[in-house]
This record gives sequence, C-alpha cells and structure tokens, in this order.
Amino acid sequence: MKIILLIGIGSFIGGISRYLLSLFIQNKFLSTFPFGTLGVNIMACFLIGIVFGLSERGNFNMEWRLFLATGFLGGFSTFSSFSMETVGLLRDGQMWQAFTYIMSSMVICLLATFIGISLIKLL
Repeated sequence: MKIILLIGIGSFIGGISRYLLSLFIQNKFLSTFPFGTLGVNIMACFLIGIVFGLSERGNFNMEWRLFLATGFLGGFSTFSSFSMETVGLLRDGQMWQAFTYIMSSMVICLLATFIGISLIKLL
C-alpha cells in the first residue's frame, strides 16, 4: 500500500507540474505548434535519465525510484497529449508541423534521456 501511495502522490505532483509548466511554455510562443508539451516531455526524458543513472549507482532505493520515475515523471510527461496534438495538427492539414513535432519529440527526447544517463556516469 505504501508503494501505491508513493506513486499516486508523485503522479499527482507531476501532473499538476506538467499542466502549469506546459501552459507557461506555450504562452511564450504565439504558435499552434505544441511547444509546451514538447518542452515538458524533453525535460521529463532528461530527468528520467538522471533518475535511472542515479538508481544504477545505488543512489535511490526502490521506493524513491518508483516515486520519482513512475509517479512524478510518469505524471509529468504525457504521451497522450503528444498523440492528441499530433492528430490535431494532421486534422488541420499542418503536415509539416505534425512531422516536425513527431520527429523532434522522438529524437530530442531520446537524446535527452541518453544525456541524463551519460551525465550521471560522468560524475
């Protein structure tokens, strides 16, 4: 039960943080391109790389890893919003923006995770 509560609390905090940060980022751009979700997902991927890098070194026990990775970062990142925003761009005929969003999400997010893990290995 303790693990379920830790994941739930982390997810609650992560979801609210995602919403607020995504709005903040999106409001900085006068564009239909979903910069808010992209920015949040890049941050989440970088942070999950750090969390797993630290976990591999034994810096986090299982409870902290579940709270941070499954709970907070699971609530913070959002594949469903990415999917819906992509479908919206496609539906609106914004093929180039949809392609750019898909490719930048895949490439930059994977790179961010790799950088997060690599950064911890360097320290």
